[in-house]
Order: sequence, then C-alpha cells, then structure tokens
Amino acid sequence: MPMAEWNREYPRRVTSDLVPDADDAAAAEVETGPVRRIGATYALGRFVVAPLARLVYRPHVEGRGNVPKSGPVIFASNHLSFIDSIAIPVAAPRPVHFLAKSSYFDGPGLGGWLSKQFFTAIGAVPVQRGAGQAALDALEQQRALLEQGSTVALYPEGTRSLDGRLYKGRTGVAFLALQTGAPVVPVGLIGTDDVMPVGAKMPSLTHRVTVKFGEPLDLGHHGPATSGRARRAATDEIMAAIHALSGQELANAYNEVPAQSPIERIKQVLPHERR
Repeated sequence: MPMAEWNREYPRRVTSDLVPDADDAAAAEVETGPVRRIGATYALGRFVVAPLARLVYRPHVEGRGNVPKSGPVIFASNHLSFIDSIAIPVAAPRPVHFLAKSSYFDGPGLGGWLSKQFFTAIGAVPVQRGAGQAALDALEQQRALLEQGSTVALYPEGTRSLDGRLYKGRTGVAFLALQTGAPVVPVGLIGTDDVMPVGAKMPSLTHRVTVKFGEPLDLGHHGPATSGRARRAATDEIMAAIHALSGQELANAYNEVPAQSPIERIKQVLPHERR
C-alpha cells in the first residue's frame, strides 16, 4: 500500500483499533522528515564498528541463512539487555533499523555528539516519548522503512525482562506485519543480560552472546490487521517462535500491568528504561 493510501486508511490520530488491548502499537512520537537512508556514519558502523564488535565479543550466531537477502523484514526479538539493539545489527547479515530514545541523539557537548554518532552507526531511528499521535507516527515511520525494502527490529515484550523470563507479546509487531505483508524473522538472544545486566555502565568482556535467527513467519493466514483476533493470534505465533529459539521460562503475563487508558497504553510501549 503506498504511503498516501496508508495515511487515508489510518488517519494521524490514535484510534481504538490501534490500541484496543493495551498492546497494539509500537508507539512513539517520531521525528518528522524523510525516512533515513544509510549514510556515512551508518556505513562506518556497518563495515568497521560491527566487525570490531564481532572480533571482541565473538558472538555465536545461528540461522543467518534464514534472513531474506532482500525486501522488507521485521526482526522480532526477546529483550534482555540494553545491548540487544547492538547485538542484532552486529549479527544480522543485512542492515537493521530500530527505535531508540531521542535523548541518545540530542545530548549536549562531546558526549552527546559521540552518542548520536554511535546510535546512528548501529541503525537507530530517534523517537520522542509522547502521546496523542505517537502510536500512528511510529507505525508510519516503521512502515516507511519497510516500504523502501529495509529491515526493522522490534521487541514485542515492550521493555526489557528483569528476571530473564519471556513475557507476553504486545501486538504492534503483528499489526505492522499484517498491514505490510513483511515476513517476521524471530530472534532469540541468549546471554546479553550477562554481558550487560540492567544497571551496568559498561559491557563485560568475559561473556559471549548467542543470536539465533529463526525461519521467516508469514502471518497473513491469521487475517487482516484490522482484526484484533488476528493480531493476537499472530503475536502468539511470533512469541512461540521466539521462545523456541531463546528457551526462556515463560512468564504468561505482560512485562508491565496493562494500562487502563489509551495514553498510558502508548507510554508503556515507548522505548524507556526500567527503574
């Protein structure tokens, strides 16, 4: 569907269809402007930083051949550590984009500049925490990336697991997959929480990470994106595939108590730190 048709079908406002179950859309207020393409900083990250990280951390990678070589792809991963968003781009056989808090890009001074360059180098797209149009803005940005044949990485759990268990998935990833037709490649991350536990300032050099890419999932058989039942069933299929790769204990619950209002639902799935 061209972007103009997307905007007509899903006007830029939060609707009950997008957030009916407290878990519908990967939500954030995305910076306006054209979709990012690979530039010099990203190229540096892709061809210099990523190989260096592989050399230092020696990640064990399985299933790289499962990732389609071209066309739009959604990576759906478990979420254990801050470095998950580094481990996936380092291990993936093609460039990956993911959402990151805008504060990583607009900090002051040399530290802020270095942070911006680093996150740009690993394919991050800045988003601002907010409400209102936030959910649809994020979906539109991600859809635009997929429409140009790019890959995006998302965490269906919404935020990091503090106890190592795999939590119930929120349906934003399924919505995006059903609406765009992009295949979902499940990703199982193992050991990233040992390399950089929550609260750690620097990653450890004594642990190795395992990244497993599963076979692509075609979720179209579940039904249209407008169906809540289809989104839930597609999400459950995604989470079952992630579980098969990660081997985590299942929590059988959301990582946070489901919110009661649309605004709180949006805030829960924004990129955020656990305190």
